[in-house]
Amino acid sequence: MLRKVSGLFLAAVTIMAGMLDVYAENQDNPKKVYTFGIVPQQSASRLAEQWGPLLEYLSDKSGIELRFKTAPSIPKFEERFALGDYDFSYMNPYHYVVASESPGYQAFAKVADKKIRGIFIVRKDSEISNLEGLSGATLAFPSPAAFAASILPRSELKNRGINFTPKYVNSHDSVYRGVVTGLFPSGGGIVRTFNLVNPDVRDKLKVLWKTPGYTPHAFAAHPRVPDDIVKRLRAAMIEMGDYERGRTLLNVLGMKRLEEAKDGDWDDIRQLNIQELDN
Repeated sequence: MLRKVSGLFLAAVTIMAGMLDVYAENQDNPKKVYTFGIVPQQSASRLAEQWGPLLEYLSDKSGIELRFKTAPSIPKFEERFALGDYDFSYMNPYHYVVASESPGYQAFAKVADKKIRGIFIVRKDSEISNLEGLSGATLAFPSPAAFAASILPRSELKNRGINFTPKYVNSHDSVYRGVVTGLFPSGGGIVRTFNLVNPDVRDKLKVLWKTPGYTPHAFAAHPRVPDDIVKRLRAAMIEMGDYERGRTLLNVLGMKRLEEAKDGDWDDIRQLNIQELDN
C-alpha cells in the first residue's frame, strides 16, 4: 500500500514539474501577437467595430494572433508606418508605394476585381453642378496624402486652373459630415467610404465627380514578419470568400473578396510620380 501511495505521489510530482516547465517555457516564449494597422479613413471606434470581428476571424482561421491598431489621423498613421509600427497594414495605394521603399512593406493581398475611385461630393440641394462651381471655395479633404480622396481631386482642380483652399479634417467621415452641415460646399472622399457612411449623412449628399480607377488599397507586411506567417494569413484572407461568415465580414467593409497581390500591381500609382510625402 505504501509503495502504491509513493508511486502515485511521485507521478503527481512529475506531472506538476512538467506543467511548471511548460509554464516557464511559455513565459519565456509567449505567443507572438502581430499588430494590424488600419488607415483611419473613419473614426477609431467605427474602424474597431468593422475590422475587429474580421481580424478575430482571421486569427482563428490562420492561427496567427492579430491585434487591431490605427491612428488618430491619417498623418499620424503615415508617421507610424514610416517607423514600422505595424506588422501588417491596410494602406492606401500611395501610402503603399512610399512604404514599399522605406521601411520596406511588401503587399500580399488586395480587394479582387476592384479599382479605387476618388470623388467630390456636395449636398443634394447644392446648386453646384460641375467642378468649375468650386472655384474660390474652401474644400474639405481627409489629409494631404490621402490618395484618391485628396491627391487626385486636388490635382484635377489644379489641372483645370480652379483656385481653391484645402482644409484637412483627418478622416473621410469628417469630410462627409462637414459638407452635410454646411461647413464646406464640397469635399473629397472615395466611393467605398461614401457607401459605408451613416445613411443619415449619405442620403443628404450626392457625387459631383469621380476620378479614373486605380489599383486599390494594399494589405502589406513589414519585412520583419516571417514569410510563412504572411503566407498563412494571405491564404486565410483569400479563403474568406468561400465561407458565408467570411463574406459577411468583408461585406461590412464594402468588399466582396480578396486576392493575392504583388508589388508590381501598384506601378500605375508609381507612374503618377506623386511627391506628397517625399519629406
